[in-house]
Amino acid sequence: MKVRIPVLIVILFLLTVAGGSALKSQNKVWSVDDCIQYALEKNIQVQQAKVTNHIGELSLDYARSAWYPALSSSVRQNFSWSNKSGTTAGSTVFTGSNGTDFSLSSGISLFNDSRIKNSVRKSETDYEADKYNTDVIRENVSLSVLNAYLQVLYAEELVKNITDQITSLKEQLDLASERLRVGEIANSDYLQVNSQLATERQTLASAQSQLAINRITLMQLMELPETSDFAIEQPDTATAIDQHLIPDPVDVYKIAVTIKPEVKNAELNQKSSEISIELAKAGYFPDVSLSTGVSTSSSFTATRTDPSFVSQFRENVSPIIGINASIPIYLNKQVRTNVAIAKQNAGYASLSEQNIKNQLRKSIEQACQDVTSSQQEYEASLEAYKAVKESFDVASEKFNQGLMSSVDFLIQKTSFISAESTLLQSKYRLIFSYKVLDFYTGMPLSFLKSK
Repeated sequence: MKVRIPVLIVILFLLTVAGGSALKSQNKVWSVDDCIQYALEKNIQVQQAKVTNHIGELSLDYARSAWYPALSSSVRQNFSWSNKSGTTAGSTVFTGSNGTDFSLSSGISLFNDSRIKNSVRKSETDYEADKYNTDVIRENVSLSVLNAYLQVLYAEELVKNITDQITSLKEQLDLASERLRVGEIANSDYLQVNSQLATERQTLASAQSQLAINRITLMQLMELPETSDFAIEQPDTATAIDQHLIPDPVDVYKIAVTIKPEVKNAELNQKSSEISIELAKAGYFPDVSLSTGVSTSSSFTATRTDPSFVSQFRENVSPIIGINASIPIYLNKQVRTNVAIAKQNAGYASLSEQNIKNQLRKSIEQACQDVTSSQQEYEASLEAYKAVKESFDVASEKFNQGLMSSVDFLIQKTSFISAESTLLQSKYRLIFSYKVLDFYTGMPLSFLKSK
């Protein structure tokens, strides 16, 4: 028993530590920065892009290796048998022999009209383009996560508002019940309040369902397994909406066109297509290379009277050096067709680059207009909410004093709920429009103030 007590203590200690770690993980509150960073680490598309980048790096290393001489060797062992005349007249002897051949060769290109140089340049350009393409994927994932994050915030605030409305309605239903008991109101007035409470409970159930769906959407974008204790941070949205911007699409585009990775990717693809034309034209010129090598061999017959293996290898050494030239004369329009195709691809790449810049300009124009419209919508919704709330507060006071019927009061309450919902929608639409504008100007998708 004395031996087992320390072991038991150790086990309990380990379980306590593990439980504490699990609890700490479960109690994590995710900020938008945490969600984006986690998504960028786990997202499958981002991981695939990294693999593509690594392949491009390997291709670049392979292209650079063409500058260096190639070296190869070969060894061949031969066995043969033949009938030869014997020592007795008319007799033959079936005799076997074997031989070993060894060679070592090397070669290096002397002239190929910059084929290797352009191959390296193209590989370098393609590698850089792939890295910018990865940045495009990372930015798209980040923006999608931000949108999903805001949708969760909106759903959570909507659930809170409806819950507060239900609490208020319960109090008003209790008051209506008491008035019904003493005969101050008709049963129809009481039923009106009770019906409104049932409607709000149904609305709450729908909002809670939408909140659950929004949470799952965010977790799926993050590649985070679904968990019931997933909670996000409530940022300071008051400072996020009080900006009153007047964005200029021209100024925003001037910034975006110099920093957005899709533009950099398109420019590099265009550059790569121009290099491909030079590579194709290299087919018009001869290839000149230097080759050198050495070979030796040895052979033995069954008589075993041959010189030794080492001496044969030494005596049969045969070095060789030469210059090879491959001169294209007529290749069935192969080179001409390759050049023509390369030029067409270059033209296509140029159009793609211009199209990407046009799409960026259109997206920025739309984003700037969204900011302007969202600000106006939010300000109008805020003014409407304040007016309706003031009217609703007066109606609530009258209803509590028995000076307003349930029907009139519920009309005021419905208007207040509608104004509150409209304000909430316009608020998060405005926040997202601001963040999209930050996205195009290179600002971080965060609620933290930049230092």
